Amino acid sequence: MPIRQKTEAGFTLIEAVIVITITAIIAAVVAVFIKAPIRGYFDSVRRAEMTDTGDTALRRLSRDLHLAVPNSVRVIPTAITPGATYYLEFLQSNSGGYYRSQCSVLPCPVGENILDFTIADTGFDVLGGFPAQPAADQPVVGDLVVVYNLGTTGADAYSGNNTSAITAMTATSLSIAPFRFPFDSPAQHFQIIDSPVTYVCTQGSNGTDGTGTLTRISGYTITAAQATPPTLGAGIRTTLLASKVSGCEITDPINLPQPGYALVTIKLTLQNNGEVVTLYHEAHINNVP
Repeated sequence: MPIRQKTEAGFTLIEAVIVITITAIIAAVVAVFIKAPIRGYFDSVRRAEMTDTGDTALRRLSRDLHLAVPNSVRVIPTAITPGATYYLEFLQSNSGGYYRSQCSVLPCPVGENILDFTIADTGFDVLGGFPAQPAADQPVVGDLVVVYNLGTTGADAYSGNNTSAITAMTATSLSIAPFRFPFDSPAQHFQIIDSPVTYVCTQGSNGTDGTGTLTRISGYTITAAQATPPTLGAGIRTTLLASKVSGCEITDPINLPQPGYALVTIKLTLQNNGEVVTLYHEAHINNVP
């Protein structure tokens, strides 16, 4: 019976080296073509992330400014200064309303309490009550009542010459520490100060790298002179809104043609791994007290 020989097939070492070499060449050629699209994708992701971060921060700042007590927004430095750290401060109002300025009939009926500007008054009726809002935003004992804040000598909430602390309250009335407000509001309007707020914008080194930040600080003590930065301590709330800041510009409130309204402009530049995004935002402020 004949014996069959068993043959074995396979790759030689030379063939394997040739295959590996050809595969490496093909991979290198493919890499050249896909390198730019991949890099472009990651660059676009970084730009999108920075744009989203900056836009969210500027919208938060704008919403806060809409809640500012009239004539309380102030900025240091007051002029555009390359490389400077900017401090934007305002008094945030969480509520407000209209005070009773006169009685329905004379003599004043029992139960009607006007805000008297001739004496150190201790309370007044809130006409229509306070607006409906979340419990967290409702005024509380210790909050400050401010009437007709002009931001000038004698009517400046930062100096405390037109504010008084709430001592008790109901849905339609406020009791305050005895105080004589200097000026009556033409609209009989008052605001409740919840907290001073400062936005701090630090720029990158020489405005060329993304090492700066935009931070919101609240809950500190109100001071007549703007603190740069505010004194930190227990109860102070600090929130980082944006990192990778390379430059920022914040203007002091600019009066608009319509009396009682002003404009604050904010320019924020973010930088990350060579990608740069610049956002510009305008916030309108109601300064009608």
